[in-house]
Amino acid sequence: MDKLIERFLRYVSFETQSNSSVAHCPSTEGQRVLAEQIKQELIELELSDVELDDNGYLTARLPANVDHDVPVIGFIAHMDTAPDASGKNVKPQIVENYQGGDIALGIGDEVLSPIQYPDLNKLHGHNIITTDGTTLLGADNKAGIAEIITAIAYLKANPEIKHGEICIGFTPDEEIGRGADLFNVEKFGAKWAYTIDGGPVGELEFENFNASSADVICHGVNVHPGTAKDKMINAMNIAAQFQLMMPADETPECTEGYEGFYHLVAMEGGVARTELNYILRDFDGESLERRKAFIQAKVDELNSKLQKGRVELKNTDSYRNMREMVEPHPHVIELAKEAMIECDVQPLIKPIRGGTDGARLSFMNLPCPNIFTGGYNFHGIHEFITVEGMEQAVKVIVKVAEKTAVRYQ
Repeated sequence: MDKLIERFLRYVSFETQSNSSVAHCPSTEGQRVLAEQIKQELIELELSDVELDDNGYLTARLPANVDHDVPVIGFIAHMDTAPDASGKNVKPQIVENYQGGDIALGIGDEVLSPIQYPDLNKLHGHNIITTDGTTLLGADNKAGIAEIITAIAYLKANPEIKHGEICIGFTPDEEIGRGADLFNVEKFGAKWAYTIDGGPVGELEFENFNASSADVICHGVNVHPGTAKDKMINAMNIAAQFQLMMPADETPECTEGYEGFYHLVAMEGGVARTELNYILRDFDGESLERRKAFIQAKVDELNSKLQKGRVELKNTDSYRNMREMVEPHPHVIELAKEAMIECDVQPLIKPIRGGTDGARLSFMNLPCPNIFTGGYNFHGIHEFITVEGMEQAVKVIVKVAEKTAVRYQ
């Protein structure tokens, strides 16, 4: 455990923000730079089959230390950070033995407040790693990387803990939905795996959103505003009308649990052309289809009022709910639950209000539920993680490996 936090703080110093506007993989050079660093670390740990491919996927194996057949299992994390906030020049701070109240972030007025984030009230006495209020932290998902490598190092240093063969994989571009695109499941070689990419301690997730995107393009006519009467059609006004047609109470800030949403994530344009970018999310596949149909109906309605073709819609499906692919393999969930309980962690089984590489991989015949990292408030400047939560994640990874070997002896 000694090097866990040292590893994490080293990894977050690398700028690895992914970029959806770039077609190649990895989408940013920083991800490859971090991958090269981690590759050398895995070689120094004397793992076998350490390989970094041309697309930035890093894999390695820890050989079994038992002589009976044990299913090969895997642990996976992603190297990129979200585009939602800067990941450059991350300056973490460790607040030791937190006793409540606001945590000052850096030298400005930004604070981490238990009024805004009540989870802090449960963390008195913990050591909390925060940002300086200018960037995200990168616990999503560099904490997962540090926890997996620390667990593997612990298993190597303690051969009395019996385990089967373990595959580890670190992927690029998860935050832009492409982390599993070029993942070679067959070569990876695991029967099932776990992404270490969850939040607070105890999270165990095998359900996630079905996901789609909707790009609404509004076409206008631009002429000089001095002679615009009866000629100009302002695409921004059309876009504003469209947004007002969307359900105001079915947005991320108004929903929780199993509730789906429409989310306007970006808009760009001018008088002649304005584009609205939505993401649509729902745990039920049929409900997602209804959301897609609703968007189409509103496009048709607006076109009927204006002129056919003024509003254009482009839909793209992203990922599906992994539940249907994981539930047929209940032992995968049970092993994780039992491991948590034996590590004095109360399993918190809940749906992921998002997606993971594991969702995509599950549909590539690698059942892959998600286990906690100990982090909170991902994708923003108020992101934080506890040292204790990270240590518990390491213990759970080790215990999953051990229990798998015991179950199949």
